[in-house]
Amino acid sequence: MALSASLFLRQSQSLVMTPQLMQSIQLLQMTHFELNQFIAQEVEKNPLLEFSAGNGETSGDMPDAGDSAPVEEFSAATDAEGDWFDNGSAQPEQLSERLDGDFENVFQDDSPQKRPDAPELLSQWKSMPGGEAGEAYDLDDFVAGIVTLREHLGQQIPFLLARPADLLIAQHLTDQLDDNGYLQGEIGDVAERLGASSTEVERILAVLQTLDPPGVYARSLSECLSIQLQQKDRLDPAMQALLQHLELLAKRDFATLRKLCGVDDEDLVDMLAEIRGLNPRPGTAFQSGSIETVVPDIVVRASNDGGWAVELNPDTLPRVLVNQTYFQTVSKKPVRQGEDQNFLSECLQTANWLTRSLDQRAKTIMKVATEIVRQQDAFLVHGVAHLRPLNLKTVADAIKMHESTVSRVTSNKYMLTPRGLFELKYFFTVSINSAEGGDSHSAEAVRHRIRMLIEKESPDAVLSDDDIVLSLKNGGVELARRTVAKYREAMNIPSSVQRRREKKARAKLAAC
Repeated sequence: MALSASLFLRQSQSLVMTPQLMQSIQLLQMTHFELNQFIAQEVEKNPLLEFSAGNGETSGDMPDAGDSAPVEEFSAATDAEGDWFDNGSAQPEQLSERLDGDFENVFQDDSPQKRPDAPELLSQWKSMPGGEAGEAYDLDDFVAGIVTLREHLGQQIPFLLARPADLLIAQHLTDQLDDNGYLQGEIGDVAERLGASSTEVERILAVLQTLDPPGVYARSLSECLSIQLQQKDRLDPAMQALLQHLELLAKRDFATLRKLCGVDDEDLVDMLAEIRGLNPRPGTAFQSGSIETVVPDIVVRASNDGGWAVELNPDTLPRVLVNQTYFQTVSKKPVRQGEDQNFLSECLQTANWLTRSLDQRAKTIMKVATEIVRQQDAFLVHGVAHLRPLNLKTVADAIKMHESTVSRVTSNKYMLTPRGLFELKYFFTVSINSAEGGDSHSAEAVRHRIRMLIEKESPDAVLSDDDIVLSLKNGGVELARRTVAKYREAMNIPSSVQRRREKKARAKLAAC
């Protein structure tokens, strides 16, 4: 077979993941807080981008490059540059500026206060002009620092211990506390490491266990509860017996607990109420962590025509503009050549891309939210019992988008409805087949039905998992017993045996 070389043309298509496309994907799944941080960084490094001062408009459309407002002051100043003294129509403000007639640097207290361009972003951009003075001061500068558990305990220890050796042991024990306030080390190891006797370390530990918060320096849950009850003067022999058998309390074995504690049903219920009022993790109040406020991205309200009005939350829409006038003015400068011109072109391209990406992000969120509301209309009208099974593919096919796009939109986005605030992923639940061959049921609706069945059961007729399976089957839901047990445990509902013991104890107390 003879081989020969030939030259031909061929057309093909391929998807290239450009850096801008990757950033568009990242914008889609950003939360409101992350999006504000990203835009603040872009505005700070791009001179053609600027924040739009909030004017109370509630439109969800993002402004594009052509809608950007010109900066009149800058244009007027640059036009008058060079011939202001020849122009008889020059404005008095311009002449005053050129002749250094500004007295603000002499009488600073009499000058008007500068106002920030975007007060809502002062927390992310502290160097914003006008944000360092006046009414818009940063309140965080006046907030006291967060006190940790060890710092709180360290402030109390000198009032109880004075000897340097005692303070050293106390410091060593404090270093071995976990985030819940429990002592993780062994007394013998601490004594051996510090060259002290176990009796001495035990004495120091007993002193430390009287500090605030109550229950700190405990070595177990029963000791933590004992310390709190002792400080309340409620640690009697019956309560000590109860704390020594907490495993029976977890099993709701009230009959055995009554015998061990030597009390009747009424006293046992009172003791349980006291234990429920204690804090099993006293150190958690001093844990430092960021608290993120959930802001709904979509607001759903009933419309006048009987349907639902779906709107983007205007508070979560970033308002950023492209200053085209500034770009045109700077581009006309003859000295702007080479790298400077390339820098401006790159900034303009990046600014236009950002505004288009934000516009596309808002439209995509609206599409997905509108389809979710259309699919879950029964839930909004009647409640969680009518929540329909839904998956990403159903929504993606309806709005002609890919499942991955819908998944990114539903990540960390929240919808405010007349039924409450829900994450978008809440509306996507697993489908459970119907026992009668009709429409399937959502897993969330079935869990709600199980919870209702258990809440309505009487102390003499507590439903077992098999009884719940039979009740669900009579209601048209086909579910296995192990699935019912899994759902029940996920909702922190005890077994039928434990529920029967607890409900009988409460029924006896109510009858007294």
